[in-house]
Parts: sequence; C-alpha cells; structure tokens
Amino acid sequence: MKIQVTHETRYDYLPAVETAQHMAYLQPMNGHHQQLLNHSLLISPTPSQSRLTADVFGNVRCFFSLQSPHTVLEVVAHSVVATVARPLPHSSIGWEQTRELLRYQSGGRFDAAAEFSFTSPCCPRHPEFTAYARPSFAPGFGVLAAAKDLMRRIHTDFTYESQSTQVNTPALDALVQRKGVCQDFAHIMIACLRAMGLAARYVSGYLLTQPAPGTIKLRGSDASHAWVAVYVPDLPRDERWCDLDPTNDRAGWYSPGEDYVTLAIGRDFGDVSPIRGVIHGGASHTLSVGVTVEPITSDTQFEQPGSRPKLQEQTQFPRRDQSQSQTQSQSQDANS
Repeated sequence: MKIQVTHETRYDYLPAVETAQHMAYLQPMNGHHQQLLNHSLLISPTPSQSRLTADVFGNVRCFFSLQSPHTVLEVVAHSVVATVARPLPHSSIGWEQTRELLRYQSGGRFDAAAEFSFTSPCCPRHPEFTAYARPSFAPGFGVLAAAKDLMRRIHTDFTYESQSTQVNTPALDALVQRKGVCQDFAHIMIACLRAMGLAARYVSGYLLTQPAPGTIKLRGSDASHAWVAVYVPDLPRDERWCDLDPTNDRAGWYSPGEDYVTLAIGRDFGDVSPIRGVIHGGASHTLSVGVTVEPITSDTQFEQPGSRPKLQEQTQFPRRDQSQSQTQSQSQDANS
C-alpha cells in the first residue's frame, strides 16, 4: 500500500521569538515493513542553519536554528511511503526465559534490546503496573502470547476519551482512571511489560483512517498515533520486534498493519516528540496542528503543490470507534 502523509505545524507567538533552536522528528523510517519513497520538510521562516542526523535509536531527525525575530513558525512535512503487512510470526520462547536473557549477568552476553527494559521518564516503575500486568503472564506463557493478551486487556479495560489526558499526564494516572488516548495506552503497556522484565519500545506514527459512511474526509482531520513494540528474542536477528496497538487491538511484525506508517521509535514519547525546542522570547504561543493521511491509488495521485491541510488548533484526539487514535503534541521549552 502507498500512503501519503502531510503533517503541518504552526506556532503563533506573542511577543516575537528572538532566536530559537528546534528538533523535528517528522521523517518516516525506512526499514523492514515500509519504504520511504519521498519526503520533504518546509520550514518558514527559512532557518539560518539546518541539518539531518540520526539519533541513537536510528531515527532521522532535523535540527534547525532561527536567528531572527519571528511571530510565526510553520513546519510542513510531506511524506510518501510504501507499506507491507506482516502477520505475527510463530514464537515459542517463554516470557521468563526472555526476562533472563535481558537481565544483566557479569560476563554474560549483552543484548542491545536490554536498554528498553529499564524505566524511562514517561514509563516509571510502580507496583500498580506489575499488578495490572501479572494476569497476562502465567508461568510458562510465551512472551508474544503474553504481550498480546496484555494488549487485548488494555483495549477492553480502558476507555478511549478525547482530551481526558494531556501530553504530560503520568501513565500511572491514566492507569488509575482507566481512560486516556493512544499515547497513554502505549505508555501503560510499555510500563507493564518492563515491570515484568521485558523490553518494550514506544512507536510513533500515523494510521490511515476512513470517514464515517456518508461523510467526506476533511483535510487536516487526521492525527498522529502511537503504539508499542515488544522484543521477541527467538525471532531472526534484526527482526525481533513485534508491534502491538492496544488502542485498536491490532498486532503485526514490525507494524500492526499496512495502514500504519512508522515515524520514529524511542523509550517513550519524550524521545520522539514531533517538534521540540528552546526559544528566546515568545512568552505565550498558540499551537495548531493539521495531519492528513491518504492512500495513493495511482502513480499520479500525489499532493498538489500549494495544498495544505486545515489546521486544527492544539491537540486532535480522534475517537477509537472511528478506528482513529492519536495524541499529537509538539513540546517546547521556552526561555524568555
């Protein structure tokens, strides 16, 4: 499947920002389940400097610097990717054995996936996560089977409720209230998996959605999405991550499905915020975000020049019963 994504971000500042430095995670990954066919990033005003680098997790990020006063910042990312669905593979390794392989042992073999078994700012260690996870981890249960059961329980037990949480809502709060958005569900599931000694990582991206019957899909009405990947060590080397989406109860090998676009991976949302930065000035600002995710059904169907999604002010939280979920927030630290 070919999918095109247009992700537009706009900041309106008051008063003007004097100087700024930003980091953008807006280029989809190019890997096992998807091929990046085209990508462009338009920034206005034009940065005084910009460069692409790879972070420690293999994500491509764009650093850019603005050294002149500005009251508006616009960042438009347009990407075209080809995706492939890969069903979950067969795995027989138990979750206890997986836990032991990841545990540090003096003189033992180091597995790089172990870094995803530790706590992170958005996924702390807490007995409540262990207690919630434990029913899915019966003795001798397979690691992949246990992770799938945990995914389905979160999907069943939690209510997807727009604006019930904020980007900085602790995962423990969302666990207690049993509601949230996809970012919350991903953080809860990661915290539960790590509480059992397993390696789990946060995946940001997009999900292709369809409008309700009899309605027209509005441009800019889509949103970013988030899900989880769990490490399964008995799979072929370099192919040991399986993706699980607790918001929609879908799973697959390196992607929950061909209608998903993977943007970046990290320990949690804090590693892969779409845009973050440090600014001098701009005591207050308004954030607007517009995302459009569309299938490409012919080689000539691409974004028309000058066409932009309608901006949605602040965060967009689609309803799960429309097969769409997301938590979109560009974090920014301001020094005025």
